[in-house]
Amino acid sequence: MAQKTALIIGAGDATGGAIARRFAREGYIACVTRRSLDKLQPLVAQIEADGGAARAFACDARKEEEVVALVEEIESTIGPIEVMVFNIGANVPESILNETARKYFKVWEMACFSGFLNGREVAKKMVARNVPEGAHRGTIIFTGATASLRGAANFGAFSGAKMALRALAQAMARELGPQGIHVAHVVVDGAIDTEFIRSNFPERYAMKAQDGILNPDHIADMYWMLHAQPRDAWTHELDLRPWSEKF
Repeated sequence: MAQKTALIIGAGDATGGAIARRFAREGYIACVTRRSLDKLQPLVAQIEADGGAARAFACDARKEEEVVALVEEIESTIGPIEVMVFNIGANVPESILNETARKYFKVWEMACFSGFLNGREVAKKMVARNVPEGAHRGTIIFTGATASLRGAANFGAFSGAKMALRALAQAMARELGPQGIHVAHVVVDGAIDTEFIRSNFPERYAMKAQDGILNPDHIADMYWMLHAQPRDAWTHELDLRPWSEKF
């Protein structure tokens, strides 16, 4: 029997994993992807220990043939994808004077092009569903960043990719919204509670005690909220930041 399914592209140890756990708690099968299957096993084990269901898939989100095969496998063997979350980062700072064409292109591939590939394939399935007129066909959510809104020194590649992803989300929302697909873009503006921040920015991590960095579980709650919204009050863009973050 087909089961309601949430696909999380880039289910890492922080935000992506929290989103997968949140949807699993709501009864969805959390289909989680990373390039390495081994790195997904702890997340799947945690979801199952909590009483949820999860499936792990190794997929390079930049490779069209892998993305097409992934979506087809999930739709044919697990169930219709009701929500897709694109959560790949690629935040690699570098001076524009030292940036290489290869790395600039790779950042764009990871943070923008792969969003297009995954969004396109899932949208095709959602549009083709045989559902009543006016029904909610599904939700597609893209994770953005501070760089989605403004470029900063040493973040030329990341800013360019994230701004392009934001434009893609807007275009998709305007095209697919009338067809019953809720497309949203979430600007995560601030440091997230991760091992990377703890190890590399201890002074920032110390703000955790004062709610000065983002809790991945709280971010995940907002993704669930977006998916659960009625279509007469859809949010397209949501910005999330700690109370102390300047903007």
